[in-house]
Amino acid sequence: MKKMFTRMLVLVLAFATIAPSTFAASLPKPVSTNPDPAFVKAAIASFNSLPSKEKRARIKEVKKAVKQFKADKKAGKEPVASTIVQVIFAILLPPLGVYLHEGALNGRFWIDLLLTLLFFIPGMIYALIVVLGDAPKR
Repeated sequence: MKKMFTRMLVLVLAFATIAPSTFAASLPKPVSTNPDPAFVKAAIASFNSLPSKEKRARIKEVKKAVKQFKADKKAGKEPVASTIVQVIFAILLPPLGVYLHEGALNGRFWIDLLLTLLFFIPGMIYALIVVLGDAPKR
């Protein structure tokens, strides 16, 4: 038993030293919140050159998209963390991976916590199934 925990500790420490350099390239670069002024001027000029019927249609589309975004955000469809981070935590700390995926302390979290406390491997497998599965959130 002591040998298993020692191996897991060595694995976690090795992963912690390798992870930043390995996954840094795969993470998306932050997007600037300020658009290029030349692009904004070109977009405004393009929009102003449209006929009024087309302008109204585009404004209606944008309003519909904003309304849908707000409804999705209110319903909790926004992910808490990226899938890569969820999988990493599902392997290292399975209940945390499930919590990040679900966004709440629900039944799946408690099942995974129980499995992890009893035996680590079943908890990790269950966390990976929850994170990578297509089952809807409850």
